[in-house]
Amino acid sequence: MRVSLQWLKELVPFQSEPSALAEKLSMAGFEVDSDEDLSARARGVVVGRVSSKIAHPDATKLNVCAVDIGGSSPLQIVCGASNVQEGMAVAVATVGSFLPAVQLTIKPASLRGVESSGMLCSLAELGLENKVDGLVDLDQVAKELKQELPGLGLPVAPLLGLNDRIFELAVTANRADGLSMLGIAREVAALEQLEVKLPLISCGPTALELKGKDLLKHSELFSLTEIVNVQVTDSPLWLQRRLEAAGQRPVNNVVDITNLVMLETGQPLHAYDRESLKCDDPHAFGLRFAKKGESVLCLDGVERELNENNLLVTNQENPVALAGVIGSQASAVQSHTKNIYLEAAIFPATSIRKSSRAAGIRSEASARFERGVAKENCVAAANRAVDLLLQLTGASIGNRWLIETDQTATEPIQLRRLALERLLGPLDNGEAGYGEIESQEVVNILERLGCSVNSEGEQQSEDEIWHVNVPPSRSGDLKREVDLIEEVARLVGYDRFCSHLPDPVEPGGLSAKEQLLRRLCFALRGAGLQELMHLSLVSKDLNAEINNKDQIALSNPLLADYGHLRTNLRDGLINAASRNLQAPQPGFWGFEIGKIFSLNKSDYFEQERLTGIICGCNKSELWTTSGKQKLVDYYEARGILAKALSEIGVSLQDIPFAQDPQLHPGRSVQLFLEGKAIGVFGEIHPSLAENNDLGVGSTIFDMELEPILSAASRANKLTPIFKNYPTVPASERDLAFVVKETTQVNSVLNAIGKAAGPLLENVQLLDRYKGAPVETGYCSLNVRLRFRSEDTTLRDEQVEPLMKTVREMLLEKFNAQLRV
Repeated sequence: MRVSLQWLKELVPFQSEPSALAEKLSMAGFEVDSDEDLSARARGVVVGRVSSKIAHPDATKLNVCAVDIGGSSPLQIVCGASNVQEGMAVAVATVGSFLPAVQLTIKPASLRGVESSGMLCSLAELGLENKVDGLVDLDQVAKELKQELPGLGLPVAPLLGLNDRIFELAVTANRADGLSMLGIAREVAALEQLEVKLPLISCGPTALELKGKDLLKHSELFSLTEIVNVQVTDSPLWLQRRLEAAGQRPVNNVVDITNLVMLETGQPLHAYDRESLKCDDPHAFGLRFAKKGESVLCLDGVERELNENNLLVTNQENPVALAGVIGSQASAVQSHTKNIYLEAAIFPATSIRKSSRAAGIRSEASARFERGVAKENCVAAANRAVDLLLQLTGASIGNRWLIETDQTATEPIQLRRLALERLLGPLDNGEAGYGEIESQEVVNILERLGCSVNSEGEQQSEDEIWHVNVPPSRSGDLKREVDLIEEVARLVGYDRFCSHLPDPVEPGGLSAKEQLLRRLCFALRGAGLQELMHLSLVSKDLNAEINNKDQIALSNPLLADYGHLRTNLRDGLINAASRNLQAPQPGFWGFEIGKIFSLNKSDYFEQERLTGIICGCNKSELWTTSGKQKLVDYYEARGILAKALSEIGVSLQDIPFAQDPQLHPGRSVQLFLEGKAIGVFGEIHPSLAENNDLGVGSTIFDMELEPILSAASRANKLTPIFKNYPTVPASERDLAFVVKETTQVNSVLNAIGKAAGPLLENVQLLDRYKGAPVETGYCSLNVRLRFRSEDTTLRDEQVEPLMKTVREMLLEKFNAQLRV
């Protein structure tokens, strides 16, 4: 919102310097994004008068002018403007001045052999809207403004409205009133304890009942005011400057008045050319949603195709405007317009938001309707526009037609001192120490905001209650007790409230699962994997294997490429690996912990997963291989994962698995924890690896996180159990046997552990061998078993029965043949 301080001062006579006012507004919630001093556009530009004009001796389009700026002698200035005349009052940029609008510093110059000391300026060169080709005639400007022309040599800025300051305010979504000059004026008045000077508004004509079809169905209020015998011309300069200061382009006096009133009051208005309508009967107006494929030519010259989300103002069912967004060319006010209908309406915020987005246009009007416009101010804004139309267009007023929903009485909001103090805490009163907000100060603050307040209970006690009636301009955001508390805090000053901890103070800390998660992440990082975090928003067709019906689409995405929630973590890691390898980097090891989202019929699900990728070599280990790249194979990668999980006491079982389309069907397994499948591990499918320029043998793991943390957080695993150090030697036995090549070693080791009994301390794989003399399709496993008793040294006759049990189990379960 662009705020002209000159305009603001007409509404509220503040005395603060611009910098101090900017600080106050920012601290109150209206952050000043920029502060533009318009006088910089005309610094060093003064009033002058052309004493004489002669043709340039060596250029047909140049004139040599003698310009009086009140000095001892006139300046000689070479000018190429076609409208320069003797006796003309002009804006003169003196030597040394800088014109930011054209990025030009004025210096003495020689043009075709003639010296020139300055420059005669047009409005465009001063950063103003210029409808005249050539110099600005200051006599004409002063006449239009009914002002005296400043003396020769005096600054030209005041005459051209360039002595203003413009604040660019960031208005939050809840402060719809901040999108109007009156709203900002009320805020400044509350901050500086002043009164707002409201513009005088005469009462409009008595409203007749409007019987348009479906008007109440799609609006809370809809009014039309008939204005006849309008003379459409350019707006007066004061009005044009006011619009330009607000960042709007003047069009004509009728359109400019509707824009001015919108900026002033926050109520959008629209004028229709009555003769261009299909029917000039006001009862022919209606509201409806557009039909699919319907289109309308808008005021900006763009023909837009509409859909069922676009709310239309119609005349005999023909579209004449996108309601609350933009009008149509068909009913626009033109230079030949004589009679108009002035529309003032209140449309639902949600309807305008959907319509604006569907049409791909966000106008000044839609920005206000989307945040909510006070219904109580609608007719008053229309009356303000009618007054200006009568003054500036020579028109006269006809009838008014109005239809509105019934007014609902608003209940006062209850504000309790107890809630106020609990939320804000004690007030720092400087040398007086800490204390409570005075009751009268609370009442004064609320009344300065336009509220009416009734008190109940003893002052300064916990039983004190204020009953607050909110003004219409703030009814959109002051709805609850906490909203009133925020207003008190804003105007008292957030910096005056003490920082203190709530009572009682309790120690914080991480839960068991949070501690385990940190340990797991630390272990993975220690193994060489980098932790990544990707956006959970993805495009619709991120992966061809995903069934798009299972993706959750956002109803209001900021960008089309990020309009769905992700269904896996793999794609982000694969893309990251691909980008790093193309950089080029020798490898990419990374993992991510995050949520994925899915849709099953009408039910939404989210799940937290741990996913990682090991691709290429580890750059930090090149020194161990003399700079040569050593790729990590399947077993090394699986060992890295196993080692990380062992840090939290979790061990997973592998079962061959060939149903995952992103994994190599012969080099992938399903991971089981306590008999339940929780994820997969394996090499990336060759075709997927090739499409993403990944190295051969790249591996990926993907598993549910919750079962891992639940298993690790059990008391027997979370809390370390002390065991006495062994005081007796162990007895070790090696066992070599032949099994089928497809046998899982892990299942063999687990089976040995169960069969060997409680004296078995450890079982370890020493060797796995394939080749002659072992038969094709088989492999030889060599394992070492360590037995130990707590108190005695084991003898052979104690160990041999256990070894016999193990051998019999291997023969029975795995058809293992012992090697001699």
